[in-house]
Amino acid sequence: MENEFFFNYDTMPDPMDRVDGKMKVTGAAKYASEHPVEDVHYGVLVGSTIARGVIKNIDTKAAERAPGVIGVLTYLNSPKVPGYDAGGNPVKGRTTGQPLRVFYDEVIYFNGQPIALVVADTFERAVHAASLVRTQYDAEKHSTDINANLDKAVYPRGRSNDYTRGNADAYKTAPVKIEAEYIVPVEVHLPMELHSIIAKWDAEDKVTVYDKTQGVKSTQRSIMQAFKLPEQNVQVYAPFVGGGFGSALRTWPHEIAALLGAKKTGKPVKLVLGRDQMFTMVGYRPYTIQKFGIGATADGKIIGMSHEAISQTSTYEEFTEGTVNMTRFLYDVPNVFTRYKIIPLDVSTPTWMRGPGEATGSFALESAIDELAYALNMDPLELRLKNYAETDPEKNRPFSSKFLKDAYQLGADKIGWYKRNRQPRSMQENGWLAGYGMSTGTFSASRGNASASARLSADGKLVIQSAVADSGPGTATVMTQIASETVGWPANKITFELGDSSLPPGPTQGGSTTTSTEGSAVHAVSVALQKKLGELAIKASPGFSNAKTEDLVFDNGKVILSTNKTTTVSFTDILKHNSLNQVEVTSDSKSLNDQKYSMYSFSVHFVKVLVNPLTGVVKVNRAVSVADAGRIVNEKTAASQIIGGVTGGIGMALMEEGILDNRYGRWINNNFADYHVPVSADVPDIDSLFVNKPDPIINPMGAKGMGEIALIGFAAAVTNAVYHATGKRIRSLPVTLDKLI
Repeated sequence: MENEFFFNYDTMPDPMDRVDGKMKVTGAAKYASEHPVEDVHYGVLVGSTIARGVIKNIDTKAAERAPGVIGVLTYLNSPKVPGYDAGGNPVKGRTTGQPLRVFYDEVIYFNGQPIALVVADTFERAVHAASLVRTQYDAEKHSTDINANLDKAVYPRGRSNDYTRGNADAYKTAPVKIEAEYIVPVEVHLPMELHSIIAKWDAEDKVTVYDKTQGVKSTQRSIMQAFKLPEQNVQVYAPFVGGGFGSALRTWPHEIAALLGAKKTGKPVKLVLGRDQMFTMVGYRPYTIQKFGIGATADGKIIGMSHEAISQTSTYEEFTEGTVNMTRFLYDVPNVFTRYKIIPLDVSTPTWMRGPGEATGSFALESAIDELAYALNMDPLELRLKNYAETDPEKNRPFSSKFLKDAYQLGADKIGWYKRNRQPRSMQENGWLAGYGMSTGTFSASRGNASASARLSADGKLVIQSAVADSGPGTATVMTQIASETVGWPANKITFELGDSSLPPGPTQGGSTTTSTEGSAVHAVSVALQKKLGELAIKASPGFSNAKTEDLVFDNGKVILSTNKTTTVSFTDILKHNSLNQVEVTSDSKSLNDQKYSMYSFSVHFVKVLVNPLTGVVKVNRAVSVADAGRIVNEKTAASQIIGGVTGGIGMALMEEGILDNRYGRWINNNFADYHVPVSADVPDIDSLFVNKPDPIINPMGAKGMGEIALIGFAAAVTNAVYHATGKRIRSLPVTLDKLI
């Protein structure tokens, strides 16, 4: 990658306000269920009331006769989904490795599984009719308790994924060692916008969908595969997404159900999940038990680590994540062992949740590091620095960039880390116990495939297009800024269009890759537009006829001849000189598979907590999070990412816990009254700091992902601070009052 393609950082513009901010706060932005569709009808799903078994009889007659109802779908009368039978999967019975096939047969896999869809002319009538569906089951004994089924843990796909570097048991012989178990319970994606979809069949083989999805192209592909349709016959729109956290990274059964309902009734169908259905139908962070062993010499050099994790999945589909991965490379340790297993249970399938795997695994790793530091009577930051990995010890190669030491220093200075009394339960403020904790986070940084088009009109408007989604981080804003900086065109004259599957292919928004992937495509098309404008200037603009493309400079909407800077021409005049109403270019950016480097983003979280010694109430009093995420393209949107991650981290540490009644396999707290998430009063002022040094390898902007590292590690920082405040070590999240008093 040539240096000439990188940003000129000396002229980086000030951070932009969100280009869609006004639309969102005034209600002009339309989310999935808000698009006006003529003659739309409403779908409501009926869920099973058992966790395992088969449907013996399902009576829909009363529902069908209810006012306004135009159809009730079950496995008995649903249109067929051609993709369900693809790949040689058994037609009947329990299968593994395939997403739930809604309305396919009578088999029940989890409590709340969709077994019927009622379609009516109003939402209220659909809700009423859904309550009239009566079902009899042949129930079977179910298993939903992970702790009661530990003996059933298996390797994913039946193959051992154990990782060993050096001696797996080396930590056991260390002069100082810690062995502990850490638990992260189920956490549920609960974005403000409920999952919703409007499905409209325009013809027997042509469909339009308005959907809550983090990937319009991936949703398009899923529908194509399910119904065996050509790409041009599946149109997906998702211009605005009201939060996803990973829950909208895949196509779920309710989306297929809406498509089936629309096909069966011949009417457009709008389906919006209830808040309780968000617990069963769109995934969650799986309950995970982790056993961690770590040992060090008396002076703090870590000899070895062992990290074993057991997580839950469904019986019909295998879900895995990288829970133990960061233990392999974050610290310079010669002897490391990791193992990851899953337990199939009669529950719905988990899915990726912000910081997938690493958010769970970092709680064990960074808690164990803190425990070891206290056992050594050593500062936790000093212990991390003593075992700092300058190169990747897992892959034995250099990092593309790593400025984690800078992040440690920035955060420690900001929170006053070295001014605290290091002894547990030694600090008080106004009758509350005060404590400080810290942790480290990391997540893979990468770049995928993407395309973008750019169209400059004679009126001076520049439109950039790509089929990427935006679930809240400010993608349209950052892409506008990248285009403005690269092309040399004012941002207020640029529009970035997204969320439309007919546009050039863009990435799914997940895994902290959007800015890297889509930004590279926007940068590429901006460079291509410059090249095209330069060629047109040489072709027809006065003073440029003998110029070479390498002699041209682009700045503030003008092409300037570097050999004679008084010779200039505006972009719009170039079009006029060539008698063009517009000029359009399309460019691709390919994925980066550079095997010479390990590419990761890093974060550091410093937390101060206050704990009431009588009631056990914990308040996060201060949070300082520092990101080593390459060059920061837009500090405002980047800071919002950090604030969002910290807020989620407070929930993970202190509040969030999905609870099943294992007698029935049914959620107990499937509502906002009983499943607690942070509100404004729970979130302190957050200091978002950035190392802001570009990565020279990953992409033209030098930017690495930030969405995941904003959360990864934060829960451990809180529990480490709670230990410093109280002297009580909490190894099972969340930190509730009963665990402290």
